[in-house]
Amino acid sequence: MGAASVKAEALATRLGGLALPDGMTAARETALARLSAMGLPGKRDEYWHYTDPSALNAVQSKPAAVSDNGAALFSGMDAVKLVFVDGVFDAAASDDLTLSGVSLGCLATAPAGHWAQTAYGALESAGQNPIARPWAAFNTAFASDGLLIHVTGKAAKPVSVTYLRRYDAANVVLHHVIKLDAGAEFTFLEQGPAAARLNHVIEIDLAEGARFHHIRAQGRDLGRHAVTHIFAHLGAEALFKSFTLTADGALTRNEAVITFAGPDAKAHVAGAAMGDGAFHHDDTVFVTHAAERCESRQVFKKVLKHGAVGVFQGKILVKKGAQKTDGYQISQALLLDDDSQFLAKPELEIYADDVKCSHGSTSGAIDDTALFYLRSRGVPLRAAQSLLILAFLADTIAEIEDEAIAEDIRAQLETWLARHES
Repeated sequence: MGAASVKAEALATRLGGLALPDGMTAARETALARLSAMGLPGKRDEYWHYTDPSALNAVQSKPAAVSDNGAALFSGMDAVKLVFVDGVFDAAASDDLTLSGVSLGCLATAPAGHWAQTAYGALESAGQNPIARPWAAFNTAFASDGLLIHVTGKAAKPVSVTYLRRYDAANVVLHHVIKLDAGAEFTFLEQGPAAARLNHVIEIDLAEGARFHHIRAQGRDLGRHAVTHIFAHLGAEALFKSFTLTADGALTRNEAVITFAGPDAKAHVAGAAMGDGAFHHDDTVFVTHAAERCESRQVFKKVLKHGAVGVFQGKILVKKGAQKTDGYQISQALLLDDDSQFLAKPELEIYADDVKCSHGSTSGAIDDTALFYLRSRGVPLRAAQSLLILAFLADTIAEIEDEAIAEDIRAQLETWLARHES
């Protein structure tokens, strides 16, 4: 059986009679057509070579209960707090959807003629070229709920979303659409034991001069296999910053697809991952520079032990005419034993002649000299190791502009280290 037939058969099994949800009908139907043409990903696909998609392709069983011992993040922040349970918005557990400078709504209840009718699935569709992303198309077709956020000015406060589950939903497909008008500014926070779900898409459209900050904590839902996508489209002088913390989890693949459509824009995407044992974590990033004088920065670091696997695939594409591009990419792994592994595939594809682009990737153990220095000054072994691990991850956390949020992330890292000392 050929690869295309295998993909088509896997898709037919996975769909298993699923019906398209109500609303956004045109976008859902065209997404399903894209998905049907692609089929589900296979191990031979170039960008799935390091991550076997068979666990994602399989029909998901209902997950077992998970004990979440992680401290709640962002709890001390003045934010609009929203809750999703098993992929459905829980209005009773959430704050009022009223925020100065922001229009908040839900995908499941969006009325006919809503502004998101034309935005839903648009960036996902554009992001299918030049690399097919079947799970993103699946999401657009079958997402049951999500947030529709239109930011018209500077948001009075962040929106903080907590994802929970009550162990009665095998498949969760969630899709957020976020649109920022010219000069608008917005911070979007995500966390919770179900922050890594089966399938999660965020589309972010930034108009001229807009500023968007995204911080996500995921991975504590140990039994789940998850794939997430961020599609970001930047207008002139826009700023996009995204940071993801992944602590544990079974199989997680986070994709980011970022496109510079206007000059003088900046996009920074960063991630810190910490895995112990049966942990497979894949960051796959594709940045397209299609405008002049834009800056992209990719900073990804992983701490792995007891056979954990980390993957990074990052590409910077500089199109013809995108002069004065500044593209930077670094991926590194700290291997705490000989059983863990880090697989990296950095790429540059450049069609302009006045650019500054670089990439680097390294992996290794804790530096013995630095460890000896701390030990010789009376620092206990475990504490010294934790200090060096936190120092290793510091470059990713530095991408977070809000110091209060950065402190929350550091505290979460310290909690993970304390739980995984052996």
